[in-house]
Amino acid sequence: MKKLLLLGFVVALFSMTSCTKSTGELVGVNPRAEWFDIDPFGMLYIPMGSYNMGPSDEDTPYSHTTKSKTVSVQAFYIDQTEISNNEYRQFVYWVKDSIAHRALFEDGRAEHGYETDDYDQPIDPPLVNFDEEIAFDETDVREVLEFMYLPVEERFYKRREIDSRKLNFEYYWINLRMAAQKTNRFKPSKSPDDKGRDFINGYQNTSVGDNKTLGHYDAKDQVSDGSGNYSTREQKDKDRSVFIVKDIINVYPDTLAWVHDFTYSFNEPMTNMYFWHPAYDDYPVVGVNWKQARSFCIWRTQLFNNWLLMNGQSYVNDFRLPTESEWEYAARGGNSLSPYPWGGPYIRNALGCFLGNFKPMRGSYVDDGGFHTVKIASYNPNDYGLYCMAGNAAEWTSNAFDESAYDFSHDLNPDYVYEAQDNEATVLKRKVIRGGSWKDVGYYLQTSTRTYEYQDTAKCYVGFRCVQTYLGRQRGDAPGEGF
Repeated sequence: MKKLLLLGFVVALFSMTSCTKSTGELVGVNPRAEWFDIDPFGMLYIPMGSYNMGPSDEDTPYSHTTKSKTVSVQAFYIDQTEISNNEYRQFVYWVKDSIAHRALFEDGRAEHGYETDDYDQPIDPPLVNFDEEIAFDETDVREVLEFMYLPVEERFYKRREIDSRKLNFEYYWINLRMAAQKTNRFKPSKSPDDKGRDFINGYQNTSVGDNKTLGHYDAKDQVSDGSGNYSTREQKDKDRSVFIVKDIINVYPDTLAWVHDFTYSFNEPMTNMYFWHPAYDDYPVVGVNWKQARSFCIWRTQLFNNWLLMNGQSYVNDFRLPTESEWEYAARGGNSLSPYPWGGPYIRNALGCFLGNFKPMRGSYVDDGGFHTVKIASYNPNDYGLYCMAGNAAEWTSNAFDESAYDFSHDLNPDYVYEAQDNEATVLKRKVIRGGSWKDVGYYLQTSTRTYEYQDTAKCYVGFRCVQTYLGRQRGDAPGEGF
């Protein structure tokens, strides 16, 4: 009897203890993982705001591609400078090393990759162990990695150099806009697996036949064959993988752009030296097409988020190209009525000095202190602290170019995008560039001027910078703060 009483007391005590874990009130899920508001290195915070996007003056060339429109932009981070040659070179070197690690791992050198994941399942492709240095000069390593170098018949003065055509980056992105289409929504009457089980509010419905599935996607997805060519196929009763797009792109800049962009012009030294020579480390990277710029953002996201995860952060954020509205808002620097980033209506200061790197006067390239590009932190920054938002290198944005985009785009974070495939019409491959460049006249330096280049085309006067959405409302997260 005493044992029964003791057992009953223990059960009652356990029940009381368990009840204290829940008060019956709505308190959310706790504990939550710790989150730190980290300013990405080299980036500046831009507060949210509204402004009149587009020209505040006449459309000088009567191009009819812009109009004034009030838009609102969410808070974000943006690179203080254009991406430099040395920063982009980190991406190129990472791709080179990852290819080498993969080859050495497949040759039986397990230290260059992890053979299994946390569940002891083979990983394909294997995770790269970047902590293991590659001894490129060792004889056996040279033999394994010989495929990465130029073949003997293509070597100049027998120099053993990396074949830039082999520097291909495999990356993925999720087509959320396709997933958001009503015709592609998940159907709750079926399941993405074919196990034939129906669950309603957590309980299994055993009356459902074995052939019934709980949900499906009905999507036409764009599938890449790995060489940049896409084909359309209809997929039914598949999981969300139909919205995950895989692509492979060569990451090496088109250094020959310095020659083919200008006829009867001597720019061979820039082709030979600009990207790799230390003298140009802090100059903006150019010769990068739109898809290469996007792949850089995806790589940078993985690089940053892997570091966060290794240091206890479970929340991650993406780097990306800026939208048109974000770029113009940042370029204005808070001076909503000024046609130029530096805040004034003129392209010179009070001393008569030019305020950006462009093609002044009747074509005297050197009058502004530059010749081709200049260093990324040249001239004075705008009031947000951003350098060369006008001139030096024009910059890619994430948006597709359409003359009437301002008419149909939303006024909340405007963002007109179109993912043109290689086999589509050339006009659909236009992407917006902003800011003007070292070879452009002053009109293109205005914050409201928009023009375009084709997404698969690299130019020696087009670079880019990255942005990252600020998570939350605003710094301080209280009405009135941050203004």
